[in-house]
Amino acid sequence: MEWKEGPVDGTIAVDGGTVIHEAIVKGSGTISQGSFAIDGRAARLTISVDLSSRAANKKPIVTVSTDNHPFSFFLLDVHEQYPIYIPAYGVMVTEQTDERSYEQIERDTHAQGLLNQLQKIEAEPEENFENAAACTRDLPAQTWLGLSRDIRIFGIGFRGVGGEELLWDWVQPRFHGFETALTELEDQAVRYRFMLGRGIGCVENISRRLEEGVLPILHSTIVDDDITYRTVSFASYESNPLNEQTLRGSHYLVADGYGFGHMLNEEQTAKREQLLPNELNPDEETVLYFRATATNTARVPRYAWFKNPVPNAIMMNNDKHYTFDNLSGFVQYSSDRVCCVSKLNGEPLTEEETAILILPGETAVFEFFLPHRPISHLRAERLIKQSFSSRLEECRSFWKGKLDRAARIRVPEQRLDEMIRAGLLHLDLVSYGIEPEGTIVPTIGVYTAIGSESAPIIQFMESMGGHDVAARSLQFFLDKQHEDGFIQNFGGYMLETGAALWSFGEHYRYTRDEVWLAQIKENLLKAYDYIVAWRERNRTEQLRGKGYGMLEGKTADPEDPFHSFMLNGYAYIGVSRLAEMLAASDPVKAAQIGEFAEELKTNIREGFHQAMALSPVVPLADGTWVPTAPPWVEHRGPLSLYAESAKWLTHGSVVARDSLLGPLYLVFQEVLQADEQSAQFLLQFHNELMCMRNVALSQPYYSIHPFVHLLRGEVKPFLKAYYNGFAGLADRETYTFWEHYWHASPHKTHEEGWFLLQTRWMLYMESGRTLNLLPGIPRAWLEHGKSIELNEVATYFGPISLHVESQLEKGVIIARISSSSDRKPDSLCLRIPHPEGRKPFGVTGGTYAAGRETVTVERFTGSAEITLHF
Repeated sequence: MEWKEGPVDGTIAVDGGTVIHEAIVKGSGTISQGSFAIDGRAARLTISVDLSSRAANKKPIVTVSTDNHPFSFFLLDVHEQYPIYIPAYGVMVTEQTDERSYEQIERDTHAQGLLNQLQKIEAEPEENFENAAACTRDLPAQTWLGLSRDIRIFGIGFRGVGGEELLWDWVQPRFHGFETALTELEDQAVRYRFMLGRGIGCVENISRRLEEGVLPILHSTIVDDDITYRTVSFASYESNPLNEQTLRGSHYLVADGYGFGHMLNEEQTAKREQLLPNELNPDEETVLYFRATATNTARVPRYAWFKNPVPNAIMMNNDKHYTFDNLSGFVQYSSDRVCCVSKLNGEPLTEEETAILILPGETAVFEFFLPHRPISHLRAERLIKQSFSSRLEECRSFWKGKLDRAARIRVPEQRLDEMIRAGLLHLDLVSYGIEPEGTIVPTIGVYTAIGSESAPIIQFMESMGGHDVAARSLQFFLDKQHEDGFIQNFGGYMLETGAALWSFGEHYRYTRDEVWLAQIKENLLKAYDYIVAWRERNRTEQLRGKGYGMLEGKTADPEDPFHSFMLNGYAYIGVSRLAEMLAASDPVKAAQIGEFAEELKTNIREGFHQAMALSPVVPLADGTWVPTAPPWVEHRGPLSLYAESAKWLTHGSVVARDSLLGPLYLVFQEVLQADEQSAQFLLQFHNELMCMRNVALSQPYYSIHPFVHLLRGEVKPFLKAYYNGFAGLADRETYTFWEHYWHASPHKTHEEGWFLLQTRWMLYMESGRTLNLLPGIPRAWLEHGKSIELNEVATYFGPISLHVESQLEKGVIIARISSSSDRKPDSLCLRIPHPEGRKPFGVTGGTYAAGRETVTVERFTGSAEITLHF
């Protein structure tokens, strides 16, 4: 080992081996039994280690403990050709036969001209969707259609879409996470299968799109040679009009129980059982309305084929549970249990399987209306008389009304412009509760709400001005809070209390609603007291250096009951936000809570830095090495490096725990600062060991590194993660997100929520009393003729509007910012990156910083106009 500069002193310990020789070979000083002190500028020592007694399941690790830069390394990683060179610490480790000095190794390493992965991203052009899509998976998904607030929804897919049902087109009623079961099918889930066209062939020309690219109304096109089938699908009511006044929704406890992973106590279970009969047997069903229009594009007559929906049909179409009435066009389990009504060219369908001759340029129209659960014959007679066109217009108006009431964001990239609005409606679609004021359960895919995973859903709704929906969603965590203050709703997760407090704090930052705060204060203090008691049982001498003062518990799916950084970081940011919330109304209690939060933060930082010192350094692609850290204090280094043999593979990846639940969360949770050296180490080793194209493996939106890049002003790495993240996980036609890359968990709004929050942070992000505008946008968005608009988006400082227009052919980019809030930011920082990287020769309206391409407006009064001249 050689240090760039002495003097240096410390200790050397070998876990898994025995030091049999030690000596100082440069500099003067003493070394004995692992303790050393080297005087002067030169500092080099050697050790020899006997490994004969090491356990077979342990990798020998050497730890060098110094005051400033303690570090560890795997002994067997030491190699003369590739020495351990840690420039951040000014130290290198090589084999004893390597006589090169630190300076020579430094020169040899840099002479190779290598770049680490993050440096390569910085050297590349900015990422865009087209490039990302060409390099990532294409994961089509089934589409969920519903009304919002109501758990009676439908999944719909076409052959091969979503990696399932290669044989059929299909519709599946769902009670949120649970597929709807019927007594006629021996309580098995029902899926109605139908077919448009001749069937499965060597060509599958299917495309899909949402109405206007954003509304939960699905359009599809199937080209079967000369016949083109165009379909429209949406959900509405059976007979009542669909509007804001008629929307009832579902009770949150009923919805909660239909989410996977739910946790209900005896009282909640009993209440839910009491509610179920009325909730499951309403006078008004939701209905999937479907229309397929077949058009003959040939110059001669052609046949079109339609196969009517069949419950649980299999390959040979021999289901015997139903009958088809060829007079009424009804599919029924009995004469008074009708599950589908069908029409052809406006008249009741007379045959289950139909071939109809269509003249050139003419059409045939096949429709079916499918209630969520079977209805009576009388109700079916009313249903078949419904006008598809009127229902479609009504549905269109309903969803547009929701968008009209939200803040407006417009960006000059159609896909993202649509994804923002479609995403907001996707979140709303599966947020269930009784309208207009009941508690809402903000569910996530097929799962019920989780304090952590529901947070981005709630907070993006806040960003778009949906503070009422957000407050009702937060109420779910209070309604289900345990008597002792603990908040836990899903699968034994232990981090929900802190994560929920964080979301409560964010709601307060947006609204400053003291009346709301007073109403829930007792619940919040109970949650705080629970965390205090939890920490207290971890303040024992036995835990010194092993998680002293930190909380222990299961963080996510894996059964890992350790002192994890993610768990503790959420506790810290949650309690910190609580102190902030109470500062105005109860300053004494706020000060007490704030003091506790700082003590917890200190314990977390101590545990983290101890863990980093004990974690082996790893090589980067540029030849340098950096320290690492484990996800919890009980382990030495990333689990995936197997300091001890274990089974860490989970959810399709050996690095999932390290990456998705790892220490990078401490930056997001405000325990570590983004500009700390340790944050840079975390980003570097995470990127090279645990990412592809700067996207984490398996369930990538659990990884928080894109946010850290933005905090550090690293736009190119952020955009690399941003575009490759959604290009590989979201349906490229309908924008629905998966949870995983293997078609697990459709309509996963946790992933979509983080994508939407990333988009929000890319467009605007608060920092103290400053509002940063456009901190992460691509340069291409400011090409000539393009514009960006934020209209009344919600911030910590109240609603803000921004309009940026590029008129580069005239040599200017103009930005206008306005706010009528009484909580305006003290200053604005607007980033305006020229598409070609050019710097303006003149700026009006603010102070320009060339290095960051930003214009700062001090003492913002409510309006500002900024012009950059090029």
